[in-house]
Amino acid sequence: MEKRLVAPAIITFCMILLCILFAIPFLIFDVMGLWVQILTLAFLLVAIGVCVFVLWERVKEIRSGEEDDLGKY
Repeated sequence: MEKRLVAPAIITFCMILLCILFAIPFLIFDVMGLWVQILTLAFLLVAIGVCVFVLWERVKEIRSGEEDDLGKY
């Protein structure tokens, strides 16, 4: 793995871990209603999906040689 890909991968891993750690109490404890649990878990799954998508886009940018996005603006 290239050195430039390590930081985005670590940040994505940390964000996914944070989402999972946030979801564990919703799975273990039945404090709220079922619909609130389902909506919260769905939101967290979408957040994880967005994190993975952003990592994929960043990897494509780095591999294409376009490291600085500021040149587009």
